[in-house]
Order: sequence, then structure tokens, then C-alpha cells
Amino acid sequence: MVNVCTAGPVDLASMGGPSTRPRGVDDPIWQPINGISLQDYARLAREAQARGIVDQAGMIDIATERGWNPLETKVALDGWLVRIGQSVEVGQQFRIFLGF
Repeated sequence: MVNVCTAGPVDLASMGGPSTRPRGVDDPIWQPINGISLQDYARLAREAQARGIVDQAGMIDIATERGWNPLETKVALDGWLVRIGQSVEVGQQFRIFLGF
């Protein structure tokens, strides 16, 4: 039997949720995907929001305007969504970069 008062923190990943364990700055989860960092993704999302764009296709259009390769951008955006779903810390950092 586990005493819930002394069991320590629970990592939600053990229950199928995003991990709540801290990530070091050298953790691969922070590495850019196709050259697009989490901060780049947040900047792109902010610009899309300012333009009233609510879908990934519109975000890719903005990225193309910036000279980013649309196929590589899609892979990066999809990859960042996966990482955000894997780690609470990545999601929190994204919201900070986004300005929330």
C-alpha cells in the first residue's frame, strides 16, 4: 500500500499523459526541428493569431512568406505538437514564448 502523503510527485507519463519531469537544457526535446526552434514556432503562432489564422495550412503559408520550406515547416510544426504533448515543461515554455 502506498501512502499518498509521502509517495512523492507523480509523473503523468506513467498514466499516459505528458511527462512532468524536469528537462535539462541539453535534453534533445529542446532541439530545433528542421531548423525551427520552439521559440520560432511560438513567433509563427503569434503572427498567425494576429492575422486571424487558425489552422496549420495558414501557418505554413506565413512560414513560406518568411522563406521557410513548407514541407520542412509542416514536419517541424507536427513535431513540436508531439513534443508539447510529451512534456508539460515544453508546453509551458511554448506558452511563455507565445506570451501567455
